[in-house]
Amino acid sequence: MEHLFQEWQAFSVDCRATSHVLLLSDYDGTLTPIVERPQDAVLADSVREKLSTLARKPGFSVGIISGRSMEEIRSMAAIEGIYYAGNHGLEIEGPGIKWVSPQAEFARTPIKDLAAQLAVELENIAGVIVEDKGLGLSVHYRMVKEDEQNTVAGIFKRVISPLADEAKIRITTGKKVFEVRPPIEWDKGKAVESILGEIRSLLKLERLLTIYMGDDNTDEDAFRVLHRPDGWSVYVGKDNAPSAADYFLSSTTEVEEFLSRLLELR
Repeated sequence: MEHLFQEWQAFSVDCRATSHVLLLSDYDGTLTPIVERPQDAVLADSVREKLSTLARKPGFSVGIISGRSMEEIRSMAAIEGIYYAGNHGLEIEGPGIKWVSPQAEFARTPIKDLAAQLAVELENIAGVIVEDKGLGLSVHYRMVKEDEQNTVAGIFKRVISPLADEAKIRITTGKKVFEVRPPIEWDKGKAVESILGEIRSLLKLERLLTIYMGDDNTDEDAFRVLHRPDGWSVYVGKDNAPSAADYFLSSTTEVEEFLSRLLELR
C-alpha cells in the first residue's frame, strides 16, 4: 500500500476530473479510535462538522457503512442527509433508498435467541459484551483478561456450533470481536455497490469517484470492489498490514486531515 498523502497529486487529479464524489467510511477505528466499550466510540465534533460540510457540497455524497445496527450508527454519527448502512450493509438508508435485506429479516428470531444464550453462558467472565443488533450480534472481548480470552472463544464456538454446522448463521471476526450474521452472501462490498447504483440512478451519472475508508477485516470486501481511476480504497492503520486496499492512512487523526484536504480540493 502507498500512503495516500504521498499520492495526493494523483488523487487530486482523479477527484477534480469527476463530476461527483462519493465518500464512504467505516465508523469504529476509522472515524473514531478503537475504544474498550463500543458505546464510548464518540464521534469528534470536528469530524462530524467536516463530514456534514462535505455532504452539503454540490457534487458530493457521504455515507457510513458499519457493523453496528442502523439505529445505533445513525444515533452515534448524527449527520443529516447522508447514507447509512448498518449490520455490514444488511440495512441501508439515505437519499432515495430505504432497504433491509428480506433474507436477513428471517434471522431476527434466531439471532435474538442466540444473543440471550450467549449472554447467559458468558455472564461470569468480566468484560464480555454481548450485543444484539437485530439482524446480527457481536461478542466483544476487548476488556476481558488475556488469560480468559480463549475461554470466551471456546464458549462462543460451543454455543454457535449447532447453527453454524447447519449453515444457519455466518461467523466473521474483527478486532477483539466475534460477529454472527445471517447466512447470506452480503457484505460491505455489496453495500458499496448498492449505494453507488442508487446515486448513479438518482443523479443520472455515468461516472463518479468513490472513496472507501476502513480498518477491519469486514472492510476488505469494500476495498476489493474499488479500483482506480473511479475507486480509491484506503486502509486505516499501519502500512505493513495485509489488505486489499491500494492506499493507507496511519490513524484516525490522518483521516480527519484527509477530510480537511478533501474540503479544500473541491
